[in-house]
Amino acid sequence: MENVRHLTGFGNEHASEAVAGALPVGQNTPQRVAFGLYAEQLSGTAFTAPRGVNRRTWMYRLRPSAGHPAYRPVESRTLRSGPFREVPPSPNRLRWSPAPMPTAPTTFLEGLFTLGGNGSPAEGAGAAVHLYAATASMTDTAFFNADGELLIVPQSGTLRIVTELGVLEVPPGHVALIPRGMRMRVELPGGPARGYICENYGAAFRLPELGPIGSNGLANPRDFVAPNAAYEDVERPTRVVQKFQGNLWETTLDHSPFNVVAWHGNYVPYTYDLARFNTVNTVSFDHPDPSIFTVLTSPSDTPGTANCDFVIFPPRWMVAEHTFRPPWFHRNVMSELMGLVHGVYDAKADAFLPGGASLHNCMSAHGPDRKTYEAAVAAELTPKKIDNTLAFMFETRWVIAPTRQAMESPALQADYDACWADLPKAKVPSKAGGQP
Repeated sequence: MENVRHLTGFGNEHASEAVAGALPVGQNTPQRVAFGLYAEQLSGTAFTAPRGVNRRTWMYRLRPSAGHPAYRPVESRTLRSGPFREVPPSPNRLRWSPAPMPTAPTTFLEGLFTLGGNGSPAEGAGAAVHLYAATASMTDTAFFNADGELLIVPQSGTLRIVTELGVLEVPPGHVALIPRGMRMRVELPGGPARGYICENYGAAFRLPELGPIGSNGLANPRDFVAPNAAYEDVERPTRVVQKFQGNLWETTLDHSPFNVVAWHGNYVPYTYDLARFNTVNTVSFDHPDPSIFTVLTSPSDTPGTANCDFVIFPPRWMVAEHTFRPPWFHRNVMSELMGLVHGVYDAKADAFLPGGASLHNCMSAHGPDRKTYEAAVAAELTPKKIDNTLAFMFETRWVIAPTRQAMESPALQADYDACWADLPKAKVPSKAGGQP
């Protein structure tokens, strides 16, 4: 599995084989697959889903996935799942500082910490937000999530994600999208790593419609990278952990489950370089809605209202005239959880740090802090490049209920409200004749 090669194109029909002749031609399940391989389909949608959203992949493997002992429950540590009812949802604006890296050896799976979420796997709707902090590679361990797909946003440290279909390298500034049910092993080739995860219980993430923008812009399908086939022929005990209906279960195989020699289909893991996002912005006046920065969307049953959107705020030019350029003061029916990969977010000059997070739930008033506001209203409105920044947002139609551990975390900033407390009162001339 040493040669990491890639295929390109979001939603494409891909085909890949690590050994020439392993992939059947013209059919999926010949009577005898080449080399005695086993044909196995992984379906990410119902068989009868419309062709445009139907997702499935055929795998040709050394052993079928069905050959495993019974799963047994294991401790979930700091991983939580919907429904989120540990504590009442908070209307308060919340912000967390970056958590320290673990001092003991901790794998990606062991280092998952749930901030909160909505919906549940049983409902097939909603999303959860997790942080990860890892100092050790997963060894002879595989993980898959039967509850939803995983959108992984590294903040520091590169991830090497071994999947059933091949290998993905995911440094900070890139994201990985791992389909529901896809087995994975996370290694740390460059040392400790930290970042964010959106676990999507609802409709699979897809590229947003472009509407009046036209046929180009935002995230382009060709820039999404899928792995080429690569497999392990390893005969030693391997622990397989799955997340099922909010709990972790494990079993042990006597071989590696990463034994797919060839595959074809469109249900695949991806990585995407966020620097390739084609940012759209105003060239006249006013700050457009942040929906123009949507990379991926999980639609709901209400058109135009997402189960979850993944939105980024990347480097970009600001040229608006007669305009307050940072994000405006705002109350939103959608709920917004933000993270910062690097640099400074243009609406928060202080205390919103890489690796931290903020939560503004439905109708929670928020906007720029005083330092940002005063700088923006006094700025000379020349063209300006916002360069050193990469922030993002998970935006969802439902309230994000924090977990108890998130509300009791020492990283929760008790003074977050203070960044708006001393905004000065506007000076409006008195009306002639006194009070109305």
